[in-house]
Amino acid sequence: MKYLFSVRLFPALSIIACLLGVAVPVARGELVWTKESGWRVEGGALSGLAGADGRNALDQMNRARDSEEGGSRRSAVRTYQAVAKKYPNSIYAPEALYRSARLRLSLGDYAKGFEDYQQVLSRYPNTRRFNEIVGEQYRIASALLDGVRGRMLWSLLPGFTQRDKALEFFETILANAPYSDYAPLALMNIARGHQKLGNTENAIDALDRMINNYGQSLLAPDAYLKLAQTHASLVDGPYYDQGATKESITYFTDFMLLFPGDTNIGTAEKGLDGMKTMLAESKMRMGDFYFYKRSNFKAARVFYNEAITAYPESAIATRAKGRLAEVEAKAAGQPAPAPAAGQEPPKKKRFFFF
Repeated sequence: MKYLFSVRLFPALSIIACLLGVAVPVARGELVWTKESGWRVEGGALSGLAGADGRNALDQMNRARDSEEGGSRRSAVRTYQAVAKKYPNSIYAPEALYRSARLRLSLGDYAKGFEDYQQVLSRYPNTRRFNEIVGEQYRIASALLDGVRGRMLWSLLPGFTQRDKALEFFETILANAPYSDYAPLALMNIARGHQKLGNTENAIDALDRMINNYGQSLLAPDAYLKLAQTHASLVDGPYYDQGATKESITYFTDFMLLFPGDTNIGTAEKGLDGMKTMLAESKMRMGDFYFYKRSNFKAARVFYNEAITAYPESAIATRAKGRLAEVEAKAAGQPAPAPAAGQEPPKKKRFFFF
């Protein structure tokens, strides 16, 4: 054999147990590779295999590394995969999957590379590479979300974008490491991805999870602002339901109260002004409908007062006060009062259906 066989001998008890087919716990060590001697187990630990299995596994690991070093990446992946499948309880399996993942990424096979990394975390959660692998998974998901294309047809043609897969991967990262720095980043990217795909409700859900679960994160201000802006994007105009408008107002207000020194405070103020104006205008339109089209003075008063309450310091509030004066005059059978200075007289209204 080209390489020195370096698997440590089992103690007598372990050998007997293996001969009897009884599984025994074995100490896990660290695999080290050098060009001169190949793979070896260091730290006085055991490989988890004995006899022919140990020799075969080590030989395959060395052949896979030979292929890898020689540039035969696909051959190396096949051999590493064979080791992981045939010897899942050995010290070689997590290393084989890890190296397979790296090679697949170098070949542009991002999805399978991610899945190999995931197998390491799922099957060997105590791996010393846990943080490194989570970081690699995050980079893969980010690249896919940004539109990177893998390779297909023997690496001759670019593949398709996989943004849906990226969202799935970010959710996996969140499950793998919910208390890591990658968790809030994953949620922000999930929101960004859903917005790219037009899934606004899913984007709102991700941002909501972000502020509820990671409210102390440095990303929390961005999450509040994006929640406000995303709700604002659902507003269709003053004639439609204003549920999204109210949600947007809530998050703009929360942002300004919680992060008064944030650099985006001006953006929030502008957004809040727009949403409060929209809500007040909606109340005005309803008030006008009941006043001019139904002569329902009671309902008109309610909506004009709500317009004032929605944005007291606005020009719309001034208009609403003028309308209230008209309502009172009409209800009392008196002529409508002249418009206040700077207030436009009411225009002829079109008929709207509500």
